[in-house]
Amino acid sequence: MFDTTPTALPDFTIGAVNLASARLGATALYSTDEFFAPLSRMLADEPAKFLPDVYDDNGKWMDGWESRRKRVAGHDWGVIKLAMPGVIHGFDVDTSHFTGNYPPHCAIEALYLEAGEPTDESPWEEILPKSPLGPGIGAAAHHFFPIATGGKVYTHLRLHIFPDGGIARLRVYGTAHFDWSKVGADEEVDLAYIYNGAKSLAWSNAHYGVPDQMLGPGRGINMGDGWETARRRGPGHDWAIIRLGHPGLIRRVVVDTAHFKGNFPDTCQLLGAYLPGHGDTFSEEDIAASENWTPILPRQKLSMDHIHEYGADAVANIGPVTHVRYAMFPDGGTSRLRLFGVKA
Repeated sequence: MFDTTPTALPDFTIGAVNLASARLGATALYSTDEFFAPLSRMLADEPAKFLPDVYDDNGKWMDGWESRRKRVAGHDWGVIKLAMPGVIHGFDVDTSHFTGNYPPHCAIEALYLEAGEPTDESPWEEILPKSPLGPGIGAAAHHFFPIATGGKVYTHLRLHIFPDGGIARLRVYGTAHFDWSKVGADEEVDLAYIYNGAKSLAWSNAHYGVPDQMLGPGRGINMGDGWETARRRGPGHDWAIIRLGHPGLIRRVVVDTAHFKGNFPDTCQLLGAYLPGHGDTFSEEDIAASENWTPILPRQKLSMDHIHEYGADAVANIGPVTHVRYAMFPDGGTSRLRLFGVKA
């Protein structure tokens, strides 16, 4: 099996969320052909895998979207709805394991719709012109394309492959868009919700799942749907720095350890800081300084598979906050973190 882990991620992925994440709600709407593998499989969150001995009724099972060999004029394309409206910074068009059946080129169009789905008359805009792709071998399978759209917000994409073939994964790196002008001054909102623009920026460990998974919708569906670290064998504790969707006053905190039974953290803590204008990159000095941010929630004892709610009696009012540091002692898994408050 080929190693499909990219050796380094480009700058446009820093502080970005995958807007094409099936876990977050991205959906496949239509494709011209998915004879060998459905378009929806291309949106899976886990890395593409290769099962050498697995076949189905149409041939070799492949982990991604794959059309049949085209014997007529034209090319194949598919339409996806992004998990949330967002500003796109770039793409990873991943051809992992498609070595003799990858498309030589791709192009991507985008569209913003407040409601409904695209039609033949929809005004698609090309944001990635026809670009070359290569075989899905090792790190070279990840084809990174930065784009500049002037801050435009999109809800749908149309991926073209020329003329046919397979794409293992499409990652759409961007920033979630939420219209904060529609939120009232006294309206309670989850400032740490990924759909509201929140994002994890730095963390100590993400062996079993990145901190972004704590910020997702609903309750976790299983132990893999949350932030879980490796077992700590030395001193210290695990932590994650999260940029809130909007500066705000945190009034209520929810820490959910759903499905974490033998691996939930013993205690947790929340610190906060007001850092307007701070970029999405945290240096080693910034991370060290975060240990001295102002306490919002002092260390609290946690229980397995439980929703822990903390209100005014436990949550300190430290004024406006843009970033928080959520700490788990010494390690373990948290399914969801909710930071309810009002915008500042």
